[in-house]
Amino acid sequence: MSTPIIEAHNLTVVYGRKPALWNVDFKLPEKQVIGIMGPNGSGKSTLLKSIMGVVKPTSGFTRVYDQELEKVRHKVSYVPQRQEIDWDFPASVWDIVAMGRYQKRGLFKKLTSEDKDIVTDSLEKVNMLGYAKRQISQLSGGQQQRVFLARAIAQQGDLFLMDEPFAGVDIATEEMIISLIKDMKDAGKTLVIVHHDLHTAQSYFDHLVLLNTRLVACGPTSEVFTDQILTDTYGGRLTTIAKISQEMENKEFPMRHK
Repeated sequence: MSTPIIEAHNLTVVYGRKPALWNVDFKLPEKQVIGIMGPNGSGKSTLLKSIMGVVKPTSGFTRVYDQELEKVRHKVSYVPQRQEIDWDFPASVWDIVAMGRYQKRGLFKKLTSEDKDIVTDSLEKVNMLGYAKRQISQLSGGQQQRVFLARAIAQQGDLFLMDEPFAGVDIATEEMIISLIKDMKDAGKTLVIVHHDLHTAQSYFDHLVLLNTRLVACGPTSEVFTDQILTDTYGGRLTTIAKISQEMENKEFPMRHK
């Protein structure tokens, strides 16, 4: 592998006494579509938030482009889970997508005509330009997801982190997102996507990270999407937690409270 686009070293995140991630190590290649998969509560969203600096690790660290995030944040776009957004916030579709440009320009800079063209183009890419003046609270779940994808596109980053972009969307939106992801990969972007549907994993992803609080496997989908690895990932949730809890007791691991 050439210089990894994201790497984690001994990454551990503990909430209270509950481990969300435990001693995770991996390196991810650039210009790939990478899936992060595992059972509910296995640390998938926590991993993305750790990479983005939203969650502070209990121990270990992540690097992006072989640097600390703050030095390359302008290259990274993050699409959170829909339920983490305040959809009653009084903002139009255009306002939300334009936020992607303010992250580039600076909060108090006036948007240029080029910025406005980028917002328009981003909305067109997700088939939402006709809704530009609509309040986000008036949109369906699938439309809301499209808007936040458009905001990420408007940032014009090279690395996209997406937390469950397919959750709760209609078939048309899912197909649109897949087409968009393919276009972005063809343009040299890297996409890291939290996903839960095993049936689509092989067709959607070039590379997989399989989590069950610990890292179970990381590698090309063709190599790690095996019956044994999937059993290890999805079959042993309680056993894994029990083993980690015992390790925590043995090590008297320092806990970070929320």
